[in-house]
Amino acid sequence: MRVDLDLQIKTALTADEEKALSWIYRALNKAAEMEELPAVDLSLTIVDDLEIQRLNREYRGVDSPTDVLSFPLWEPDEDWVISEEEETVPLGDLVISLPRVKEQAKEYNHSFERELGFLAVHGFLHLLGYDHETEEEEKEMFQQQEAILQAIGLTRGDL
Repeated sequence: MRVDLDLQIKTALTADEEKALSWIYRALNKAAEMEELPAVDLSLTIVDDLEIQRLNREYRGVDSPTDVLSFPLWEPDEDWVISEEEETVPLGDLVISLPRVKEQAKEYNHSFERELGFLAVHGFLHLLGYDHETEEEEKEMFQQQEAILQAIGLTRGDL
């Protein structure tokens, strides 16, 4: 099991932020391992607030920036069917707002790396059909997120 990640950066990053991107790979690969997935691929784009607000408005009808958007290629109850020439299951696309990562890391008193990993895992789990519409769904999703992040050493309050 592996994650083939097409990572695109559409906003300026500092050297430290660029170095922190490696946590995305660790987090997503651990998530795929813990979810016992076959080889998968997805696209993840880091953007500014204006771009994520535009996407949020266009696709969700919400005219404000958000932290992460997930665009799955599969319905939660749909079987994954890939052709013989495909080596991976295409999961979909994630978009993360860099300004939200910075703000939320400060707000929750943990590192930029932890917030970046959290948002990548959160979006990834949405691609797999996890949700947090009900209290039960939220508990299941958030427990899995925490287990994944703890497994790679990204804990809460890790400043």
